[in-house]
Amino acid sequence: MSGDNSIHSYNEPHLMKEALILRGAPEDRIVCDYAGFRTLDSVIQATKIFGQRAIHVISQQFHNERAISIARHSGMEMIGLNAEDVSNHPIILTKDHEKFARVKTLLDVHLFNTKPRHLGDPIKISSGNN
Repeated sequence: MSGDNSIHSYNEPHLMKEALILRGAPEDRIVCDYAGFRTLDSVIQATKIFGQRAIHVISQQFHNERAISIARHSGMEMIGLNAEDVSNHPIILTKDHEKFARVKTLLDVHLFNTKPRHLGDPIKISSGNN
C-alpha cells in the first residue's frame, strides 16, 4: 500500500491496509510505503526501496495509465488493475487534475529526471513463496 503519510492525522497506507484486512487479506502479506506522496514516488520506491521489478497496481484507470508509463520508463514491469471510480468525488476536478498530473509526469520523467522525495534504506519483503 503506497500513499501519503506526511501529517499525523492523515495516513493513506494505513487506511488502505485496514480496508484490505476487513475484506479478508492477510495482514502479514501487506507492506506499506508511507512515502508515496505522488505516483512517481510510489513507482520508483517499489524498485529502489522494496526491490520489486514487476508489480500490480490497483487504482482508477487514469492513475494506472500514469503509473505504468513511469514504470516502463524505469525498466519495471507493471500491470494495472482498474478499480471503480470513486462516486462521491467530482469527476470534473479529477479530469482537470489528471491533465496537469500527466504533463508534470512527462516533464519529471523525460526532462528533469525527478527523484522521489524520500528514499530510505532498502526494505526486504517476502516473495510470496514462504
